[in-house]
Amino acid sequence: MRSHIHNGPITMTSAPLMLGVSGARGIVGKTMTPAVARRYAACWGERLVATNDAAPTVCLGRDSRPSGAELSAAAAEGLASTGCDVIDLGLVATPTVGVMIGVTGSAGGVVMTASHNPTPWNGLKLLDHHGTAPSPELAGSIISTFKSEDDIAASDEPGSISTERRGTDTHVSKVLGWIDPMPLRDCGFKVVLDSVNGAGVDGGRALLDSFGAHVVHLGDKADGNFWHTPEPTAENLKGLCEAVREHSADIGCAQDPDADRLALVDETGRYIGEEYTLVLAAWRVLLDHPGTDLVANLSTSRMIDDLAARFGSRVHRSAVGEANVAAVMRDCGALVGGEGNGGIILPAITFVRDSLSGMALVLDLMRREGKTLSELVDELPRYTIIKEKLELARRSDLDPALAKMRSAFSDAKVDDCDGIRLDLPEGWAHVRPSNTEPIARIIVEASDDAAARDLVSRVRHATGL
Repeated sequence: MRSHIHNGPITMTSAPLMLGVSGARGIVGKTMTPAVARRYAACWGERLVATNDAAPTVCLGRDSRPSGAELSAAAAEGLASTGCDVIDLGLVATPTVGVMIGVTGSAGGVVMTASHNPTPWNGLKLLDHHGTAPSPELAGSIISTFKSEDDIAASDEPGSISTERRGTDTHVSKVLGWIDPMPLRDCGFKVVLDSVNGAGVDGGRALLDSFGAHVVHLGDKADGNFWHTPEPTAENLKGLCEAVREHSADIGCAQDPDADRLALVDETGRYIGEEYTLVLAAWRVLLDHPGTDLVANLSTSRMIDDLAARFGSRVHRSAVGEANVAAVMRDCGALVGGEGNGGIILPAITFVRDSLSGMALVLDLMRREGKTLSELVDELPRYTIIKEKLELARRSDLDPALAKMRSAFSDAKVDDCDGIRLDLPEGWAHVRPSNTEPIARIIVEASDDAAARDLVSRVRHATGL
């Protein structure tokens, strides 16, 4: 028998609250409050209780944002109220929560994070027993309950809330079990690590120390006061580029606030970027496992296809989102996959995108090939990729533009599992709504700058965007 607690609905303001397959994101104190966190977590807890025979265990973590502690405590209350036993991991990287879900045999997880969004934002990311986002159908059901007038059933036997502070050490140990640290220690790489004052501070530093790296650490206090705009793009990483040159480092590594993405800077201080991260990481895996399948999403560069051809491998494409990539990886038994936003998925560690796995694989590739990062990059085909954002009031507003795009490029190969991706001889274009922001994304790739700009112009003209 269950009692009921009065905990909904939540009143929204004009500030955005993004609800999607990965969870919820909102503006702290406006659309993201302890009441929102408690109710959303309770909606997830209710589903986990209903689908598990025994009281489900849920791992709970948070990134370094100042609002995280209060919102995390509210989420723990919401989960426990439905009968879930909560393991509070404290301040940890998002992939660490994925690791601990596997280690503890938990039914799922919740991460208080807004990923690369700036400090006014925070949110709840939901993870299933694989460590990936729930299915679109389940996410839709959770959102429907969250928005409804219905109270969430409170268990007659509330769950427990315990703490576990060994998550980061466990995560690092798993990576070291995949990449032997001893050969890397002989290299003595100098690394500038930019943790942007986020959740990857401790794990990133511990991993590099284990590799015997000489570390210059930027944004090394996990206080959420991001020392630059946190998304790891070229315009935001100029300080990292300068630091690599200043310290004559071998590589610069940039994490985002929840440490699930990795961008790279070569030894000359040149921003390599996020698109190369997956290709370089996959290269290292293919050295030991040629012919193994790779998985990437529709917005990821053709470089991964070129690399796969070199090693006799095949690339499977998925919709954007790590849960979609992970699902295809499980289907085909892929050893590595990810997204062109710097997200590496190494199932041996976790099905969550993981900057620690990415750093380990790229550094070990440099060691194995005996080459600098710039030399490795120069061996890869060169493309120009352009990514643009457009304000989008509603996802449905994009539908007419997508229909026009399909009609205008009738000779292209079309994949419409996530917006529309067109493959043409001169390149590809992908237009889709974001899962995490009120925007549409236009991504194009071609052989050079002029061809890429021309393709963007053609897409915009055809769609009216």
